[in-house]
Amino acid sequence: MNLKEADKLYIANTYARFPVELVSGKGSLVYDETGKEYIDMGSGIGVNAFGIADDQWQEAVTAQLGKLQHMSNLYFTEPCVKLAELLCKKTGMKKVFFCNSGAEANEGMIKTARKYAAEHKGEEYFTIVTLVNSFHGRTITTLAATGQEHYHELFQPLTPGFVHAPANDLEAVKNAALQNKAGAVMIECIQGEGGVIALEKDFVQGLADFCKEEDILLLVDEVQTGNGRSGALYSYMNYNVQPDIVSTAKGLGGGLPLGAILFGEKTEFTLGAGDHGSTFGGNPVSCAGAVSVLERIDDALLAEVKKKSKYVFSAMEGTPGVEAVTGMGLMIGIKTVRPAAEVVKTCMEKGVLCLTAKDKVRLLPALNIPMELLEKAIGIIKESL
Repeated sequence: MNLKEADKLYIANTYARFPVELVSGKGSLVYDETGKEYIDMGSGIGVNAFGIADDQWQEAVTAQLGKLQHMSNLYFTEPCVKLAELLCKKTGMKKVFFCNSGAEANEGMIKTARKYAAEHKGEEYFTIVTLVNSFHGRTITTLAATGQEHYHELFQPLTPGFVHAPANDLEAVKNAALQNKAGAVMIECIQGEGGVIALEKDFVQGLADFCKEEDILLLVDEVQTGNGRSGALYSYMNYNVQPDIVSTAKGLGGGLPLGAILFGEKTEFTLGAGDHGSTFGGNPVSCAGAVSVLERIDDALLAEVKKKSKYVFSAMEGTPGVEAVTGMGLMIGIKTVRPAAEVVKTCMEKGVLCLTAKDKVRLLPALNIPMELLEKAIGIIKESL
């Protein structure tokens, strides 16, 4: 029995896997069991911020492994506190709660918003408005928050208390919030799974103003958009707004499971002892790796992300076979004339690993992908259109 047969026999069939067995890699190059080389333009769906087997990340992780691989949150550990301090100082947020994934971070953000609303506005203000075409996770509650009906079909009844309004329609969001006594509005500044679509700046700024006026919390899901991916440390920074709560994960851990909830001034004291918890949240090894990631996401790196983004947009826009290019930073969607899945398959055969998002080819390369590899990958993608 080979690996693919064993996978089918023993692992739940929840993934439509590509027919490739990856065994090793370095930076933005990965290799399969035959030794074939691929340029990785997906980085584990935006997780491997500095690519495969990054030296500094490995050093930080292995050093911590030799000290404490895990300890209960009943005790203090340095990597957890150091990472929280970095996050607060880089964002202006006030406190951090650590968990293991984006869905958990969103669950905790929702939980905090409901407690805040109940305490400050009344228990009837439990509804949260999210956007049509959003994606916030696969737990029952984050599925309910997700504004895509096809994710809901098989898992009814979902958690009540969510309404969905059209993206970029400020009046619709305002009406939904006021009519449903919303305690919060929850957005992704770039809808990733929804097709890599950036929200309009006027909409986000108008929404932030509305939420402030009505004492409605503004929640920003930065699970995929965060940690340098958009060309800013967090994508909301491109819109000049300050959220009340931010969730993040993926690229923060650099390859190990790690999620975080960042609380602003309004919400920093909402959760008290016993209100929330996570056995593995703030794991010393994951946090040590995240510190090595976050310390390197500086202005110079972000300028490089913007430069590479500009190159990809310029190279793809107007190319035969391309209908549109969307996204921001190194979170890019390419709407192709040829079905996106077929383009991805051809790219794979030619040695480039891409993703899809709805009807688009999705690119999420490592933030530090060398320019020559990026140019080579874009050339192969263009050949595959």
